Amino acid sequence: MNEVKPKISTIIFDLGGVLIDWNPRYVYRQIFDSEEKIDWFFTHICTSEWNEKQDAGRSLQEATEELLALHPEYATEIKAYYGRWEEMLGGAIEPTVEILRALKESGKYRIYALTNWSAETFPVALNRYDFLKWFEGIVVSGEEKTRKPFKEIYEVLIDRHQINPSEAIFIDDSLRNVHGAENSGITGVHFQSAEGLENWLREKDLLP
Repeated sequence: MNEVKPKISTIIFDLGGVLIDWNPRYVYRQIFDSEEKIDWFFTHICTSEWNEKQDAGRSLQEATEELLALHPEYATEIKAYYGRWEEMLGGAIEPTVEILRALKESGKYRIYALTNWSAETFPVALNRYDFLKWFEGIVVSGEEKTRKPFKEIYEVLIDRHQINPSEAIFIDDSLRNVHGAENSGITGVHFQSAEGLENWLREKDLLP
């Protein structure tokens, strides 16, 4: 008996790490003289947990002031995080952009983005990367005051754009966020490379 493949009508992309190269080390390699010192700084000062609060809507000013009060001896390094934030943006991840282009030009799918991103810095990306205009809609965590992997943000995307979760796939480099999508009924795809994504899409007969 032939396997009945589910119909896929909607493809949702994460942005950072999938389509956009963002890495704070681009800045901090100019500040610290070793990767070990950078690791320590991100483990103890500008932590991922701290950054995620901005993704969930906290203002950059409040976030910076919080750390300055706690770690005044690192004032210069802390202020660099958002003072030099644009330098953390690399180029587009071109092989993935080409996959996005092919999916968009096929005319077979509704294409959306769901990103954990500060509402204050996302306009920089919109101005820099033309391919962001290809999406029918982009849900930005900082604008919604919640973030992946919490179910609320997937529901915002689903409800706002009338998406059928059983007909959607979500591509993200964070396995935690992939599982969040799956908890909302969306098929998750763990992005590890453009080549791997292309192979997966071709196996599912989704890529022209």
